[in-house]
Amino acid sequence: MDSFNGFIDALSGAVFFKVPVAGAQIELIVLYLALPMLFFTLWLGFPNITQVGRAIRILRTQPDKGEAKGDVSQWAALSTALSGTIGLGNIAGVAVALTMGGPGAILWMFIIGWFAMTVKMAEVTLGLKYRIFDDAGHVHGGPMYVLKSVGAARGWPKIGMLLGGAYAFFALFGAIPMVQVNQSFAQVKVVTGLTNGWAYGVFLAGAVALVTLGGAAWLGEVAKRLTPLKVAVYLAGVLAILILHLDAIPGALALIWDGAWNGQAATGGAVGAFVAGMRRAVFASEAGVGSAVMAHSLARARHPVSEGLVALLEPLLGTMIVCALGGLALVVAGTWNMGLEGIAITSAAFAQVSPWFPWLLAIVVFLFAYSTLVAWGFYGLQAWGYLFGHGPRAQWTYKILYIVALPPAAAIDLGRVVDIVDSSFFLMAIPNVIALYLCAGELRRDVRAYLADKENPAG
Repeated sequence: MDSFNGFIDALSGAVFFKVPVAGAQIELIVLYLALPMLFFTLWLGFPNITQVGRAIRILRTQPDKGEAKGDVSQWAALSTALSGTIGLGNIAGVAVALTMGGPGAILWMFIIGWFAMTVKMAEVTLGLKYRIFDDAGHVHGGPMYVLKSVGAARGWPKIGMLLGGAYAFFALFGAIPMVQVNQSFAQVKVVTGLTNGWAYGVFLAGAVALVTLGGAAWLGEVAKRLTPLKVAVYLAGVLAILILHLDAIPGALALIWDGAWNGQAATGGAVGAFVAGMRRAVFASEAGVGSAVMAHSLARARHPVSEGLVALLEPLLGTMIVCALGGLALVVAGTWNMGLEGIAITSAAFAQVSPWFPWLLAIVVFLFAYSTLVAWGFYGLQAWGYLFGHGPRAQWTYKILYIVALPPAAAIDLGRVVDIVDSSFFLMAIPNVIALYLCAGELRRDVRAYLADKENPAG
């Protein structure tokens, strides 16, 4: 175990290498992801302001079967992607951001979530443009296919294949949502007294297997039903905390604002708040990571940009609304500064409402973890298929490996889990962001042409 922990520490140290900026130490990978968020927001004309209404209208006029290519509806694709993004990163992740960067990290999560909307739109648009269909008519997509196609089109086929393979390789590790298993067990342990993490991990893996072995169509049906339910129940609990501490909200907002610009030295100051907010916002929204592209690529969409606009809604819902409200609730409850960590911070806040509220949180956490594990099982399958083929034997091999890999996460220290997941996530972002920059010109042309076309049903 010591050698394993040493490997994790070395990996995390390499991925989150720090460079001096304006007298402060900032992780290079954080800047690497912040820059495309700023660039594409300007380059594409602030679609995170101007196109939100159109995105909603597209969902209301989505094509039926036979009207466009794809395996699932645009709503099902969005729900599947949200199953992956609105997970425990939005509950335990907010608590982790508070302990890492103080209350100011919540404001940075909100701001970064807004910029993340444009990156999510850009990567999904490219994913739809370069997705492929197999002989059976099923669709496969993701940043690895974008990189392979773009490399070939520009006369760099080997470089495109290498970058696509690197993305798929990193995605195999990033697609094991260890935080979900670890923190859902932590909350179940609080309310039930269960101490056997392996037993819980095996149970959760078995539940995931029921859907993972069923395929993408079944995944879409599960996601459509679980996503609205889990978000509604969680937000109900958050609103109960806010109502209970109504008089503390103005002070909490002031603390969040002040912490974002003048953070405490103990949490790394304002820079520490930004870095913590950035890391957790990326984990919560997955913008720049490219994972959600694999879910959106399944959609029956009339045009790649239309699905890109639908994807625009993901960070808005997951990071700017769910994370921001959850973070505010933890600040007004004061549990973020009580020496607790992870989901225990949220559980203590819920307990202030009623002794049985941690049970409600346990149910929510299980739903969040379960739906995220199901969605990420599909993402990993796409990466595996890119590397080893989409034949039945290859698919079954991956599904079994994925299910077997879940139980150990319930027994690993939270800090190690966060380091593993963050390292994998940010490594996935490196080739994905390269693809975005390579396609910046064609991306803007496609977006402008789509928006100028008056024949589009969503106007």
